[in-house]
Amino acid sequence: MGLRKTRYIRSVRELVRKHPWFFLSATLAAVALRLFFIIRFPAILYDSKIYADIAKNWLQHGVYGITDDGNILPTYIRLPGYPAFLALMFAIFGADHYRPVLLAQMVADIGACLLIADMARRMISERAAQAAYLLAGLCPVLANYTAAALTETLEVFFTALALDLAVVGLEEMKERRLLPWLGCGAAVGAVILLRPDGGILLAAIGIYLFFLVARSILTRSRAGPPSPSLRTGLAPQSVILAGVILVSAALAPLVPWTVRNLHTFHRFEPLAPRYANEEDEFVPRGFNRWVKTWMADYTSVQEIYWPIPGEAVDGSKLPARAFDSEQQRQQTFDLIAQYNQELHISPELDGQFAGLAEQRIHAAPLRYYVWLPALRIADMWLRPRTELLPADPRWWEFNDDVKWSVVAVGFGLINLLYVGAAAGGLVRRRLVPGFGVLVAFVALRSLFLGSLENPEPRYTLECYPVIVLLATRLFTK
Repeated sequence: MGLRKTRYIRSVRELVRKHPWFFLSATLAAVALRLFFIIRFPAILYDSKIYADIAKNWLQHGVYGITDDGNILPTYIRLPGYPAFLALMFAIFGADHYRPVLLAQMVADIGACLLIADMARRMISERAAQAAYLLAGLCPVLANYTAAALTETLEVFFTALALDLAVVGLEEMKERRLLPWLGCGAAVGAVILLRPDGGILLAAIGIYLFFLVARSILTRSRAGPPSPSLRTGLAPQSVILAGVILVSAALAPLVPWTVRNLHTFHRFEPLAPRYANEEDEFVPRGFNRWVKTWMADYTSVQEIYWPIPGEAVDGSKLPARAFDSEQQRQQTFDLIAQYNQELHISPELDGQFAGLAEQRIHAAPLRYYVWLPALRIADMWLRPRTELLPADPRWWEFNDDVKWSVVAVGFGLINLLYVGAAAGGLVRRRLVPGFGVLVAFVALRSLFLGSLENPEPRYTLECYPVIVLLATRLFTK
C-alpha cells in the first residue's frame, strides 16, 4: 500500500516538476485570489457557530454537544467531520480563532486544484492538466468559499481526491490492483462525515462499478468476439471486489458515530437528521411540503424559508406561482398572518399548510414532481454565486449599489462560462473510460438537489471538480 501511495504522490510531483514556473505562477495567483476573499469577506455564519460550539464542547469538555442555557447537551444534528476539523484548529490556535481555519481551507482548496489537474493528466493530457489547474485555481466560485467557515471547501477537496483515486483505480484494475479503491473509499467516507449528502458520491461510484460488471458479463455472454463498444478488459470479480473495498472503507468511519448515537440517544442514526433537528424538536413538514409547491429560486430561500421560525415574513414577496387562484392567495396570506402573530409554526398551523400543499399538488402534480425540481436545479447551477457577498439576491432588479450589481453580473457570467464550457466539453467528443463516473456523480447529485425545498447554490460546489475537468476538454486535445 505504501508503494502505491508513493507512486500516486510521485505522479503529481512529476507533473509539477515538468512545468515548475507555470505551477508556481498559477499557485501564487490562486493563493492571492483566496487571500483576497479571506481578508475582505470572511464569512462566519450561523452554521459556522453551531459547528464551532460543538467543536469547543468536544475539545474542552469531552462532550459532542451544543450549549443550551449554559448546559451542554449531547447532539447528533451535525456529523462529526467539520467539528473535528475545527476542534483540531482551535486546539492549535485557540478557540474561535477562525483566520487559521480559513487559511487551512485555502491550502486544502489548492490541493483540490492539484487533484483536478492530476485527473486531467490521466484522462486527457499534460497540457489539459495545466489548463485544469489554472481554471480551478482562478475559479472565484471555489475561492470564495475558502473564506467561509463551512464544510464546502473540505468537501470539494475530498470529493476531488475520491474521484481522482477512482480514476487511478479504474486504470489499475486491469492489473488486478485494488488498493486505490481503499483510498477512494476513505476519501468518500470523509465526504460523508462532513455532510450526509456525501453519500451521493458513494452511490455514483457504486452505480458506475455495477454498470461495468453488467457490461462485462454481457460481453462475455455474447457469442464471438466482443464489439469495441463493449470491450472493457475488466474481470467482473475484480470490479465486484473493488466495490466491496470501496463501500467498506467509506462506511467504516460511520460505525463509531452510529454506535455512539445508539448508546447516547437509543436511536439508530448513522448520518444526521434531514432537517438537523434534535430528537424532541418539532419539524414543520407540512410547511416544508407547501414550500416545495412553489419554491424555485434561492431568493425565496432567503426571504421566506430561512426567516421561519423566529422572524416575520412579508407575504408580498411570495412569487405569483405560489397561488393557483385568488381564494388560495387569500388562504395563504391568512396562514402567513397567523404565523407572524406567534413567529412560530404550531402543529395545528403546520397541518393547515399541509392541507394547502395537498390542494396544490393534486391540482398540478407535474409542476410539483417535474417542473419545479427542474427549475430548482437550474437555479442552483446558473444563478450568480454571490450568496457570501453583500450583493442583493434580487440582482436582476439592479436596485443594488452599482458596484455590487456589477459583481453579481460578473459572477453570473463567470459561472455561465464554466458551466457552458463543461457542457461543451461533454458533447465535444466521445467520453473516455472513467468520465462516466464523473458524469454520473454530477447527474445524480443534481437530481437529488432538485428534491430539496431550499435550492442553495453552494450545494452544487462539490461538482465543480467535474465541471473544471469537462471544461478543460473544450480547450485542449
